[in-house]
Amino acid sequence: MSNFYLDNPSLKHHLHHPLMRRIAELKERNYADAAQYDYAPFDFEDAIDSYEKVMEIAGEVIGEVVAPNAEEVDHVGPSVVNNRVVYAPGTVENLKATIQAGLMGLSMPRRYEGLNMPMVTFIMAADMSARADAGFCNLWALQDCAETLYEFGNEDQHKRFLPRACAGETLSMDLTEPDAGSDLQAVMLKATYDEANDCWRLNGVKRFITNGDADIHLVLARSEEGTKDGRGLSMFIYDKRDGGVDVRRIENKLGIKGSPTCELTYKNAKAELCGSRKLGLIKYVMSLMNGARLGIMAQATGLSEAAYREAIAYAKDRKQFGKAIIEFPAVYEMIANIKAKLDGSRAILYETARFVDIYKILEDIEKERKLEPAEKEELKKYKKLADAFTPLGKAMTTEYANQNTYDCIQVHGGSGFMKDYTCERIYRDARITNIYEGTTQLQVVAAIRHVLTGTYLARWKEYQEELQNPELDGLKARLEKLVAIYEQIVPKVADTKDNEYIDFQARRLVEAAGHITLSYLLLLDTNRDSEAFKRSAEVYVTYAEAEVHKIQEFINEFPIESLEYYKQA
Repeated sequence: MSNFYLDNPSLKHHLHHPLMRRIAELKERNYADAAQYDYAPFDFEDAIDSYEKVMEIAGEVIGEVVAPNAEEVDHVGPSVVNNRVVYAPGTVENLKATIQAGLMGLSMPRRYEGLNMPMVTFIMAADMSARADAGFCNLWALQDCAETLYEFGNEDQHKRFLPRACAGETLSMDLTEPDAGSDLQAVMLKATYDEANDCWRLNGVKRFITNGDADIHLVLARSEEGTKDGRGLSMFIYDKRDGGVDVRRIENKLGIKGSPTCELTYKNAKAELCGSRKLGLIKYVMSLMNGARLGIMAQATGLSEAAYREAIAYAKDRKQFGKAIIEFPAVYEMIANIKAKLDGSRAILYETARFVDIYKILEDIEKERKLEPAEKEELKKYKKLADAFTPLGKAMTTEYANQNTYDCIQVHGGSGFMKDYTCERIYRDARITNIYEGTTQLQVVAAIRHVLTGTYLARWKEYQEELQNPELDGLKARLEKLVAIYEQIVPKVADTKDNEYIDFQARRLVEAAGHITLSYLLLLDTNRDSEAFKRSAEVYVTYAEAEVHKIQEFINEFPIESLEYYKQA
């Protein structure tokens, strides 16, 4: 069987990005753990070697266990027995193999029995896992809930829950309700303090909860009597061992069938407060969801990887009119575009993960000591970039996962419509990625601020400075023209001061920013490895030119009064 790390050189490319030196230095506190733990790295080269070895182990588990089980898990799925979730046999085997390989506590500190690895490696495991089985990717990626518990829980909670997560106990985030989907301010699950037992009690219903019968839950609930907005919500930890939560049903979904999506009933369930009251939505869930969105970016990228591999393998093998269909322009154009969108997706995925790594580690260090002025500036810079790139990346990668899996079926023709082929499953699995953890439309709402305030534009100028390879001058010049168009259309929309019109055009402006960002990132990848990325850079820049010019034409030619026709449609 295949090792999903070793057979994909682009993963190693991103693991060896120049910024990884700074990330490792911060994560390892200048390698201080080496004196206490014999498995801790003692310098950067040792750290990278450690990351490589763990990714190889993850790649082996995914390639040899998770991937072969994917079809059976999709067919069988989980079930509910006596108000508890029973995983498909393949899922049980996947979890067992992952736990035995010691891969469940990748990013947690060593003092809690984790591996103390950067977020980049956690995301890389999710990327590989999604290529094999996007449903299992959800179970694994939800271990990121431990990051939120580590960030906002107290030391006693750290000691009680984090080693359990590292040992393989599963986690979930219980946010949405029947009447509170994207509008989490409407959450009404009630939290009441039980003075006699010195604990909180939770009552109500949660819906669409991924892996809802997990061992440890982070729960958003209304703790403040009489409130109706986000200021009345707090975050709680519910331990399945305490009982009080039943699985009413598992949703019958289009895709990601191995991942149980549950409706839960809370009946006087014992819980404990995580962090401070009233900050559940305002602070903690926002952080939790940003991490989850990064995980969905990885899931989408893994699905694009699967789509590319399935499409190119079939196109090389399938003969029509006396030759392989990959020789026909209509087919090789589709495959080239899939590959370019895949490489672009992976570029923004790991760029965002690196930003998150640096600012999150610096925030953690700030709890231990006062940051130096340069470190404070570094934290501020990368937090802003993470805030800007997360919604942009989530929008672009998930829309591309949908496009790429769609085109993968198209390459297969009628065969792609049949369950005999993997492309049918990954097409269904991809559909959720641009819906959950915030739809693409909500990502636009988050990203447009960074369009209007110039965050992306400023970053592109930094990328321009990095691109000093004369071989890329032609592509670089073409990108500069796209930036000029962007600098024309953004003020054209913003200067109207018409909020409704700005909201209407926001999707186009964010898409333009996405196309230019992915183009720059692919040029930077090409700068480091021309042989691996030059083709995708050429294809993507050409694609970006066509898309940005369409956006420019629409904005320049669209009269504001035409909004009325859209309202009446």
